[in-house]
Amino acid sequence: MAIKGLRRIDGTKIEVPVGYKTGMRTNGVIYVDETLEKELEAHSIEQVANVATLPGIVGSSLAMPDIHAGYGFTIGGVAAFDLKDGIVSPGGVGYDINCGVRLLRTNLNKEEISPRIKDIVNALYKDIPTGVGSKGKLRLDSKELRKVLLRGARWVVEQGFGDWEDLEYTESQGCIEGADPDLISKKAYERGSAQLGTLGSGNHFTEIQFVDEIYDEKAANGMGLFKDQVAVMIHTGSRGFGHQVCTDFLEVMQRSVRKYNIELPDRELACAPFDSPEARDYLAAMKAAANYAWANRQIIMHRVKESFMRALGAGPGAIGMGLIYDVAHNIAKVEEHVVNNKRRKLIVHRKGATRAFSPGHADLPELYKHIGQPVIIPGDMGRASFVLIGTEKGMAESFGSTCHGAGRVMSRHQAIKKAKGRAIWREMEDRGIIVRATGRGTLAEEMPEAYKDVSDVVNVVHNAGLSRKVARLRPLGVIKG
Repeated sequence: MAIKGLRRIDGTKIEVPVGYKTGMRTNGVIYVDETLEKELEAHSIEQVANVATLPGIVGSSLAMPDIHAGYGFTIGGVAAFDLKDGIVSPGGVGYDINCGVRLLRTNLNKEEISPRIKDIVNALYKDIPTGVGSKGKLRLDSKELRKVLLRGARWVVEQGFGDWEDLEYTESQGCIEGADPDLISKKAYERGSAQLGTLGSGNHFTEIQFVDEIYDEKAANGMGLFKDQVAVMIHTGSRGFGHQVCTDFLEVMQRSVRKYNIELPDRELACAPFDSPEARDYLAAMKAAANYAWANRQIIMHRVKESFMRALGAGPGAIGMGLIYDVAHNIAKVEEHVVNNKRRKLIVHRKGATRAFSPGHADLPELYKHIGQPVIIPGDMGRASFVLIGTEKGMAESFGSTCHGAGRVMSRHQAIKKAKGRAIWREMEDRGIIVRATGRGTLAEEMPEAYKDVSDVVNVVHNAGLSRKVARLRPLGVIKG
């Protein structure tokens, strides 16, 4: 074993044993094969161990193969806590509450749109605001924004942005009940008032793709996927609104740690007991931010449809754009899971990890009951993305969770330094991928080398049985912040 103190369990996972760090209540499990093990950061391993010290943790402190260091919890982290003795921690969700991915299918094939790909990318770039602080076409006063926080994507559909059917193929139907707009700060309202329908910056994107490979014909048919089909992937979250909600409640949680005498190995793990007023308030505010994110992706989907129709001079029937699924990968939710042969309600934190429920699960749309939940895994803008499905083994082993993307191997500063003197947009175009972004810095930060190869990451969760490969998608064009 290359990393001292750790033990390889099998070809897809290693154990961080109890005793690796003082105060651990359970072990840690990191899903990596020998290839990805070489890229493990010491700080990420320490964060997995730190989470294992938290009160009321159930099962192992888990990390997916796209693991990299985050705030408090590692990105790629999954942890479940008891509702009586456990805690809630904003660090287990992250700043970008309900950052997630939405995948759209079309009736189009690669050959049909290849000659017009620049036109489509330019139309997307014009219609979907990108970049730091970007503002959308909607301007909401506090009264209307409250409705968004309570109703999420449902409010958006009511305004004519999309179809009611879209909600059926969105996690939680695009709205978690229990949001409380009264808990949201004035600053969060100000930041969120003009950002609906915007991508933001960093690794957020809207990408035109085509189905390059199908691994599971039955599941692909169930989702309406076919070889060389054009698809669109949207990756964004709750923008500045969610960031402010997290910032506001980290201060609350820092005080609650002292109030409830919770001992922490890292102050970034600030938390409160699940049944405390502080935890209840955070979860109600987090739900509001999650609803904002689902509304945001719903509006962007509508803009994507408009952009395609205008660029191609075609009607909605010819394009045939529809939602396959929308899933969150930064969220905490109360769920039922079987632990030691007993069904228990737990608060499951997923930070840079995707829900991946198995066939037959009550929360799945009827269309997917027989195949399992679609799992959407974006890669970097130069290689590939994947569609997977949830499995029974994943339900038993990882609380129905899997990876969420490729995972960074370079910091943004390192990537910018390595990209100096290069024209990343031209490198992408030479590979047949048209890219538009607000600045060279974004493309440098997001260049393919800054990330692990998503194929390696997906192979780990597939081989571990946490989720199963359905299809691979290759990029044709992308807009980034």
